[in-house]
Amino acid sequence: MLLPRFTIFITIVVLAILPQFRGDPELQLRHQSSEPSSSFSKALEILQKQIGYNFQSIGLLRRAMTHSSFSEENNRALSLLGASLIETSASLHYIQNDIDISAKDLTARVTDISKVETSCARDGTRLGLPKVVRVSDRSRTNSSTPSVVCGAFRAIFGAIAIDTGKSDDAGRVFWAVHGGKAGEALAS
Repeated sequence: MLLPRFTIFITIVVLAILPQFRGDPELQLRHQSSEPSSSFSKALEILQKQIGYNFQSIGLLRRAMTHSSFSEENNRALSLLGASLIETSASLHYIQNDIDISAKDLTARVTDISKVETSCARDGTRLGLPKVVRVSDRSRTNSSTPSVVCGAFRAIFGAIAIDTGKSDDAGRVFWAVHGGKAGEALAS
């Protein structure tokens, strides 16, 4: 029952975001037109090396690192998609390792991995996202706030899924960034 809803959700998100990057060359140029020597562009290059994934459409990573206070073209939808991908990937991992895991234990483990105040913000901070994510100078938003860091962290994986067209690729990159062990289990 959960899988069909998730599939419908993913399809809706992909259909909402994908045309903005693949269908309209003007939008592609707009998202890629920043000067290559800018500090933001350099930070995105470093981030790609850290996560072990190079974007075909760097505009997706730019959007993933853009908070809603900074621009209408922001990471909210990508973050929502990324959160779903992380939860699904974690669920698959834990059930593959223990088919008899209780729903309560599974929920606790998945929640722990995706919780803003713990794992998600910690992983994002370890990647240096507070220094990369763009927030408005005119708002009270702070780029090091756990919810901002976690939103950007999740958005990375939503962006990867859109960039490759495969949620499994995003899950593999997540596990490599999060700790590696589960990523190796999923890849085999």
